[in-house]
Amino acid sequence: MRRALAHYFVPAPPASPGPGPLLRMTEGGREFRFRTAPGVFSRGRVDRGSRLLLQAARLDGARRILDLGCGYGVLGIVAAARAPQATVVLVDINPRAAALAEENVRLNGIPNAEVRCGDGCAPVAGLAFDVILCNPPIRAGRAVVLRLFREARECLAPGGRLYVVARTNQGARTLARALGEVYARVAEVERGGGYRVYEASGV
Repeated sequence: MRRALAHYFVPAPPASPGPGPLLRMTEGGREFRFRTAPGVFSRGRVDRGSRLLLQAARLDGARRILDLGCGYGVLGIVAAARAPQATVVLVDINPRAAALAEENVRLNGIPNAEVRCGDGCAPVAGLAFDVILCNPPIRAGRAVVLRLFREARECLAPGGRLYVVARTNQGARTLARALGEVYARVAEVERGGGYRVYEASGV
């Protein structure tokens, strides 16, 4: 794996030269702010894939939500605001990303979210989630992505669902087939802006 592509999904990223910009996005009539930094995914703007995933994800009735590979926290923070009845856990292997996510939880005044640092679903072992959100590290390779899908399956509550987003031109259909190796039901639930969102269920 080239170093340039590895920085945001390894446990010990290069030292940060300083904080990045404060990003702003509006979702559901509310403005969110996100502090970013070098060495985390999409530090210059909230990526279109995350926005599309949030548009597609059904959070109604969810009591526990996981943002798997949270980066600086966009998916988990917005989900927590949309589903105040739920407890939301944000997890990332990158300590810098986890620290930024913690800062952004505070920055946005989100009382029902917590951040844990660690690899995959290890930090939430023993917990079951109604919804898992994941913008997977495609460039980490098929083996890593498949492992995350399998771990997510083990963390889903009965009737739970996993939402995954990927670029169409970076193997979204291949990703859907990989999901089909792990989950009984996989459906494309949204597409746009060069991205596709899949919902996987059946554990």
